[in-house]
Amino acid sequence: MFRKVLGDDENYNLLCQAHEQFNNREYDRCMELLQQLETKGESSGLILRHNRAVVNYYKSGCLQHQTLLQELEKLASAKSVPVEPTVSLAMKNAGSAFTVARYNKAVIYYHRHMYGTALERLAPLVARLEALEKQMAALVATLQLQLLLATNQLNRAEAFLDFLQYKLNLVASAPSAPSANPSSNAEEPTATAAVGAAVVPTASTVGASATPILDSSVTRAAGESGSILQMLQLLTHVLNRKPVVITEDGTPEVAALKAQQYYIMKDFQMAAKQLMRINDDCTKTGTVTPQLSTCIANNMGVIHLRVRHYAIAAKFFQNALRFDQQLASNLRQSSLQTMGSVRSCEIMYNLGIAMLHLRRPKEAFHCLLVPVKQYHSNPRLWFRMAEACIMEHEAQKLLGKDRHTIDSVMNSAGSKPYGAPSTAVPEPTLEFAALCLRSALTLTLQYKASFYRATSPDETLDQQDSSQQLWSQTQDNNFCNPSKPISLESMANMLDAIYAAHSFVSLRLGDHVTALEMAKHLLQSERLSDAHKLLGHMYAGEALMMMDKSGEARDHLEPTFVNSLNALDLETRDWQLKSLDAAQNVVRYNLAVALALQNDFQAAKSLLVTLNHPIVSKKALTLHRYIELKISATVLH
Repeated sequence: MFRKVLGDDENYNLLCQAHEQFNNREYDRCMELLQQLETKGESSGLILRHNRAVVNYYKSGCLQHQTLLQELEKLASAKSVPVEPTVSLAMKNAGSAFTVARYNKAVIYYHRHMYGTALERLAPLVARLEALEKQMAALVATLQLQLLLATNQLNRAEAFLDFLQYKLNLVASAPSAPSANPSSNAEEPTATAAVGAAVVPTASTVGASATPILDSSVTRAAGESGSILQMLQLLTHVLNRKPVVITEDGTPEVAALKAQQYYIMKDFQMAAKQLMRINDDCTKTGTVTPQLSTCIANNMGVIHLRVRHYAIAAKFFQNALRFDQQLASNLRQSSLQTMGSVRSCEIMYNLGIAMLHLRRPKEAFHCLLVPVKQYHSNPRLWFRMAEACIMEHEAQKLLGKDRHTIDSVMNSAGSKPYGAPSTAVPEPTLEFAALCLRSALTLTLQYKASFYRATSPDETLDQQDSSQQLWSQTQDNNFCNPSKPISLESMANMLDAIYAAHSFVSLRLGDHVTALEMAKHLLQSERLSDAHKLLGHMYAGEALMMMDKSGEARDHLEPTFVNSLNALDLETRDWQLKSLDAAQNVVRYNLAVALALQNDFQAAKSLLVTLNHPIVSKKALTLHRYIELKISATVLH
């Protein structure tokens, strides 16, 4: 952003000429005029330093953003200058050198995907937004809103919009739809939308929900910031499931926003048609870019992932990666906007989820290794990586599982300790799964303790009054970036899944104490599903058996509790226990093992006679032979 300063008439005229040359992209001539101002002893040295840095940046083709950032940091650390320059500043886009430098630094961090740092740099400007000149305030507000959406702070974005509308009058009311809000608390697949420079974000999802990403330049002319704010306003309302009217005007921005709205309303067919129409229209006009192709391919994958077309979704994500690699091939020599358009990290997350559903765990694991470097505070991501490790281990185990020996039966589910590589090595092993689950559990418990419950609508004030409140106090439960904010129910379900997986992995690794502890935590859950209730009792029973506490294990393995389970909860799960009959057979088999360990062979044989499901038939036969051998040995003795 280039700044003009008011001084005496001659200096002001020179600066006006420099500004005009800058807008005409005559950067050498602009630099000459700035040099003249410096030789004339112009007192606004900080502003001239800032403007020279910006001109040099544009002369480099917008490639030397690191050099620009260093110059801006030097400007901010100038100690010999008061905090605010004494020279009067005005706008052809006015603002102090410090204000503009801080804003430009936030822009750079935004395009480098360093959203947290960008929010920190921008916070002092947002705090005094009312004191800024209107055009500067519009630029700051636009960037702040983009950052809130990029970090899935949807409630704060909505509250910030109210502040801009009722307090600062920077945006008008969005046209609302007369229909009811089509909101839903249902959990969605997670993927992240990558949006081209000319397109407002469309749908997204990864492991859990939709993620808006806006890649339009935040350094546009101040006169355009109003229209960008209006588009961001519509996007914010759509992501918050507010009924708004989106009138298409033939531009890809509005068409993409309409696709986002269809996706939010779960009209996936119309969302896909809208995306394909954007692609066809841009192909005809020759305006297709790698950013746009990445956006459309990724979002088509998101839609197919949502409707469980996993193979098709994976194909679209792979296409999106190929388009995205055209942008990411040489980031060191890329412009800021190109760098901001790269979405490989989020697309790899999406592809990893699709691969998990396709039961290709090794590919899923290596896909998920990419986003975990950036989203290392996402407990769901750690859990997905653990799932990939478990799935890969079970697949490898099945390859060599052609027979059921007596030892394997009596050691149940392979509870012998594994001679393992280091847990720090990122490989799809049970040891690394245990590390992932510890991270997921720690993060989830931490987030659960700080979970924010919004005020009920009956307790809120009207919009004009609420806008007077400090909007920054609004919070979002965006613990699973790049997915959407998580609900309390979803967090409870995720915690149950983590406990179950942690207990299973601990049993496999021979850590029976931890396995029992995790199973007990699972059974104490307030919102425990019937499927997890079954797993909790089975894991607890097996852990107790391995700790030579067969009597206590029998309490968890009594078949009577299975009759109270909901068959639908079992049938709709992606696992082997598709019926109550299968669950009943598995529990009875485990109880027979516990009885055999207590030398109650007759009771164990009585249970084995009742087992008729293929899921346990081979193991039941092996256990029956073991019991017969034990009885024979006792008689002979």
